[in-house]
Amino acid sequence: MTDFLAAEDRALLERHGLGTFDALWAKQLDAVDEPNTVGGGWSSVFRLELEGQGYYLKRQSNYLTRTLHAPFGEPSFAREFRNISRYQKLGIPALKAAFFGERKVDGEVRAILLTRALDGWDDLDSLLQRWSDLSEAQHTAIMKSCGELARHLHGVRQLHGCFYPKHIFLQATGTGYAAQLIDLEKTRPLLFGRRDRVKDLEPLLRRAPEWTEAQLRQLLAVYVDQPPDSSLVDSWVSRLAARRSHKEAR
Repeated sequence: MTDFLAAEDRALLERHGLGTFDALWAKQLDAVDEPNTVGGGWSSVFRLELEGQGYYLKRQSNYLTRTLHAPFGEPSFAREFRNISRYQKLGIPALKAAFFGERKVDGEVRAILLTRALDGWDDLDSLLQRWSDLSEAQHTAIMKSCGELARHLHGVRQLHGCFYPKHIFLQATGTGYAAQLIDLEKTRPLLFGRRDRVKDLEPLLRRAPEWTEAQLRQLLAVYVDQPPDSSLVDSWVSRLAARRSHKEAR
């Protein structure tokens, strides 16, 4: 497979001698957390700073997953890179890849995924932790932004699979908030209509206990493009509550 190197990152990476798989694999950096391990393989994440531009350099060895695309196994980064590329083609706001490549070295399967850091953005989880300090206008703008993001995602028939506050990043703009997604490894086509959409949205709401029902209705009103007191929003509130009760009872 040919390595991917984003045109807008090529010059910067090459200036620092990091425009190739081997150079990125050999680069000495401190891991941001403990590596994940499975079946004798490992996957680790590193922070890379180049001339004020931040990146996350992810490397893995024999960290394989089976997919329809690769029934005998492939690096999980390969699937994530395909999803990043698909989101970009569909216009879904999400993290950007700067480099992707994979190699077989003496029976070892290696993979690298380099993504641009979302410096200057806040994940929704951190905003929820200081929710009471934000103004009502900020609350309304955040609900609107999250509703628009979900509507766009599902409108092009994609299910994120991990639509959690820690995977939604927001940035204040002059008119509200921009939003985008990270962690696309589990995303897939939306196949089962409303059932899939409820499945995607419910974990977000369960992980945002700071939201009032009125705020939830604001998000859903944007999502379905109807007034907050509409019968369609009523229906979505009921369906989401039913799934949450089912999940909590298990």
